[in-house]
Amino acid sequence: MKKQVVMITGAVTGIGHATALAFGQDGANLVVSGRNAEAGEALVKELRALGAEAEFVLTDVTREDDVRTLIEKTVKRFGRLDVAVNCAGTAEKPGPLVDQTLENYTKTFDTNVLGTFLALKHELKVMIPQGSGSIINMSSTLGQKAALGTSIYAATKHAVEGLTKTAALEAASANVRVNAVAPGPIDTGLLDRVTGSAEKKADMVAGVPLKRLGRPEEIAQMILFLASDKAPFITGQIFGVDGGKMA
Repeated sequence: MKKQVVMITGAVTGIGHATALAFGQDGANLVVSGRNAEAGEALVKELRALGAEAEFVLTDVTREDDVRTLIEKTVKRFGRLDVAVNCAGTAEKPGPLVDQTLENYTKTFDTNVLGTFLALKHELKVMIPQGSGSIINMSSTLGQKAALGTSIYAATKHAVEGLTKTAALEAASANVRVNAVAPGPIDTGLLDRVTGSAEKKADMVAGVPLKRLGRPEEIAQMILFLASDKAPFITGQIFGVDGGKMA
């Protein structure tokens, strides 16, 4: 049985890091990417310790040349691309729309939307001729329901869901599946940065029916399922992993 060839953007922290380790434990060959070379090489050591073949490619997903090179290096190293996980993302501190800046808007949209668009574009250029593949994008509960003070971030995740569904339709005839995972509040450094205090984090937990934050590893397990041969008839879907927040 062939090992899956998996490429992950935003792999050095949070959900991306947990996903890389989960695929490594599952026996995949991996190319992981991010903007921090030191953290990327440390991740490669973790993956190789698990017995996985792994490489790190320094990548800024807002630069098309970087994304093109990432995909090309993946195919050159392993001969194909079976799974792509587009985890690269960012968020600014929440606040009223009237207080948001063009700088915050541009930074968040460039990473979350442009980055996902460029990744999809170059992943599909490999997978469609290949006649197979699974792509998993990263949305959020805020891709489906707004919350006060999240105008820019929520808009980017709505856009990611639109890209996901359109790409799924365009790639379906080539047996390429495209889905997204929509996490609720997950215990990551990004959440710490956005909430800014233990009190605000506790307020967020209070809105989750299971009364806790999710763990990055729990999102990784959904991603592994969508990438697997157990999900061959699933495409164009958004999967909530949110502790009941959207119920």
